[in-house]
Amino acid sequence: MTVRKSLVVLLAALAGVVLAAAPAAATPAPPPPPPLTGEHLGPDRLPHCADVVRTMSPRDKLAQRLMVGVEATDPRAVAETVRTTQVGAIFVGGNATALLTDQALRGVQAMARIPLAVAVDDEGGRVQRIDTLDGELPSARAMARTRTPDQVRELGEQRGREQLARGITMNLAPTVDVTGRSPAIGDRSFGDDPETVASYAAAFAEGQRAAGVYTVLKHFPGHGRADGDSHKGRVTTPALADMRADDMRPYAALLGPGRPLADGRTGVLVGHLDVPGLTSDLPSSLTPEVYALLRQEIGFDGLVLTDDLGAMEAVTDEFTLPQAVERALEAGADMALWSSGGRVTPVLDHLEHAGLDPAATDTAVTRVLRAKRVCS
Repeated sequence: MTVRKSLVVLLAALAGVVLAAAPAAATPAPPPPPPLTGEHLGPDRLPHCADVVRTMSPRDKLAQRLMVGVEATDPRAVAETVRTTQVGAIFVGGNATALLTDQALRGVQAMARIPLAVAVDDEGGRVQRIDTLDGELPSARAMARTRTPDQVRELGEQRGREQLARGITMNLAPTVDVTGRSPAIGDRSFGDDPETVASYAAAFAEGQRAAGVYTVLKHFPGHGRADGDSHKGRVTTPALADMRADDMRPYAALLGPGRPLADGRTGVLVGHLDVPGLTSDLPSSLTPEVYALLRQEIGFDGLVLTDDLGAMEAVTDEFTLPQAVERALEAGADMALWSSGGRVTPVLDHLEHAGLDPAATDTAVTRVLRAKRVCS
């Protein structure tokens, strides 16, 4: 073999060794996972309501549509009620304060798979709930007579901070009834003029909302000129045309599309009223046309709940509690309230067999969850 040939063979062998020693081409590494941006959440970074509602059982959906009165002297019993029923809201009435002290409501909230709404009537004057703990709140009439709207807003915000610190998340106030001729209303009304009522109610509600408390206007379509007290029986208001021109104006001014309280942080409570030209054999809280008027004519798409279905004779004289709750939800209420407490399981059992429209229930539950800021 010539020297040239030997050199060629040697170079070829060396090349083979080098190639054998070289590592195989590396497989490209997978791209890193995309960052968690929350794009699957709403703009407030809460899960979409449709996704939340889809995961709920039919009974749990119905439970979210109930606000039950609880005994404020016994936080343990309240916690057990919430644990076993998973109601959407509790109502704290009366003068007892045990549930509102020592952060007792934190233990109650811990029993709820979905956060509770904790509601009170804290209007001021003769209807207030934390006066023995945080001081007196003037009545609506006294606020309008002695303060400017800006001052009422400040008062509402201060009260809201006190409510929230105790675990209260919803105030069934302010009252937007025009005039106080009805014995049930009196100085709970800001005044006799719809514009004054709207101005002061907006101020109080805006203050409460700034503190983080959900507000509820009441008693739609207007209790101020009713001829009696619906706690004691059926009462009648002026005719619908007259109510539109007067009693319903604050609702349109505050809750119509683009109006100052129409942003999902204020709801409406429907009273037990007979309104000529609107209701017939049933009070307003059980009449579909009343809810249709609020939704379609005024254009309100937020949470709507009933006045007390368990302790007001305008309803209890004619219906059992399960019947009244079914009628109210079927008529268009998102949430049914009874302050007398208990009986949640019988009501839920009744509702499960009542044949309520599932799509309407999903819509109502969505409003309830949005009001509680559970979803977006």
